[in-house]
Amino acid sequence: MRTSEDFLLSDEIHPIDLVETLASHHDWEFDRVADDQIAMAVVGQWRTYSITLAWSGFDETLRLICTFEMEPPPERLPALYEALNATNDMCWAGAFTFWRDQRLMVWRHGLMLSGGQTASPEQVDQLIQAAVSSCERFYPAFQLVVWADRTPANALQVAIADAFGRA
Repeated sequence: MRTSEDFLLSDEIHPIDLVETLASHHDWEFDRVADDQIAMAVVGQWRTYSITLAWSGFDETLRLICTFEMEPPPERLPALYEALNATNDMCWAGAFTFWRDQRLMVWRHGLMLSGGQTASPEQVDQLIQAAVSSCERFYPAFQLVVWADRTPANALQVAIADAFGRA
């Protein structure tokens, strides 16, 4: 049965309710932080990723951030930032940033639902899967830049192909 069939009887689905149902369906650990926000942990090949989705009724956007800890030595930060710029050039939806104070690598993406649109379960599932897939794809390259003193161009060679599989 498709996940969207669970919602056919409802006239209006709050995006975070939909995310909570998907998290339960996938057996992901989650916490409904507020009516408009949910946090979950999704296990990948390289890491367990912390994912937060928040609904903003103001601009009708479902925002996703996917994070993992990263503690690069200060002298490797310029190379990491160069790698981030090159990485973001390879991404069509979403982008990476490094939150230095929190020591977190962050993948961010927003699903615009303006005009009262409703996200489908498949759209939200794909949003989450794309975040995990992007983190899985580029994690080794970031590690090579930070810990193996590889140049960003050299390190990104490991991320040429898309990652396969499901989180």
